[in-house]
Amino acid sequence: MLRLIALAVAALTALAAPSRAAFETAATAAWVYDMTTGTVLLAKNADVPLPPASMTKIMTLNMLFEALRDGRVTMDTRFPVSARAMAMQGSSMFLNQTDRPTVEELIQGIIVQSGNDACVVVAEGLAGSEDAFARLMNERGRAIGLTQSTFANSTGWPNSAHRQSMEDLGRIAVRLIAEFPEYYGYFAQTEYSFDGRVPSNHENRNPLLGLGIGADGLKTGHTSEAGYGLVGSAVQGDRRVVFVITGLPTDAARAEEAERVVAWAFRQFLTRTVVEGGTVVAEAPVWLGNTRSVGLQAAEDVKLLFPALQQGGIPGEVVFRGPIEAPVAAGQQLGELVIPRDGLEPAVIPLVADRDVARGGFAVRIRIATGILAERLARQVQGWL
Repeated sequence: MLRLIALAVAALTALAAPSRAAFETAATAAWVYDMTTGTVLLAKNADVPLPPASMTKIMTLNMLFEALRDGRVTMDTRFPVSARAMAMQGSSMFLNQTDRPTVEELIQGIIVQSGNDACVVVAEGLAGSEDAFARLMNERGRAIGLTQSTFANSTGWPNSAHRQSMEDLGRIAVRLIAEFPEYYGYFAQTEYSFDGRVPSNHENRNPLLGLGIGADGLKTGHTSEAGYGLVGSAVQGDRRVVFVITGLPTDAARAEEAERVVAWAFRQFLTRTVVEGGTVVAEAPVWLGNTRSVGLQAAEDVKLLFPALQQGGIPGEVVFRGPIEAPVAAGQQLGELVIPRDGLEPAVIPLVADRDVARGGFAVRIRIATGILAERLARQVQGWL
């Protein structure tokens, strides 16, 4: 039998009724994510595959970072520059066929200069050809959970077969931050020029860097088809926010909207501790145990993100299938605590047993059997009446 127990899991001081501050973005598609608490703050057309432009280069960098982690290349590994790479149009690192750039130089050329030539050099260096590299990108994308991404090249150059959703782009960004901290610092680099070439094209296009709002990445993008977009991230206090926007009409509109998103994400949400680890939030009945119930508790402190205007006590619902049959081990997951949040997805927190409950002996079975017989007899007598 499924048991539901409603309760208030925290008494938070406030008077206002729950309400979420609405945010209307000018982007055609957007995804905003609080990485610290794992909370999606905004999703607008976030699962729609769209042309990603140069924002797709973070997937190329993911492939390169994985090669570094696996030891297939080092930061000092040098790659040749093919005629095809040298001939790439658009944003460039300005490589020529006599160059042998290192992996570290290519990382900076991709991040800061958005070099299409650098991406092709990486693709050919890792997979032999850009087509082969795109196939590997698709294979790896499926493996890491990208459900709305198809890759046709390493650069994001316009191609009807090359599409990504804003959520997929955001998930790659989260992956880069979490799994490759040793390389993530390059995303905050504001300028780079390979071998001093074309100094007029050496500044990072990310409009948020240097604004003093905690921004430290990741990648801009623009084509006439995609509009202006940005995969961004910022840290303020103990929170990190990752966001993706696309479809803005101008560079200035992208900069303005990105700053608006960051301000909203940090100012309109608060982190609150709703349950302390080890606090029993409900008792669940135990069948054939040496005690009749077991406490359900969170294994550790539970901190959740809430809209700043959602105040008052926070309601919650404990869900478990009971009675729970003994034996029960301390720490065994027995149920969940479901906490609704105004305008956000409900939070689901695992609840575990607070103690061991051994299987009862002969006396327990006699007690239970006697109780069952008494209950049946009472029902029978009630029927006679």
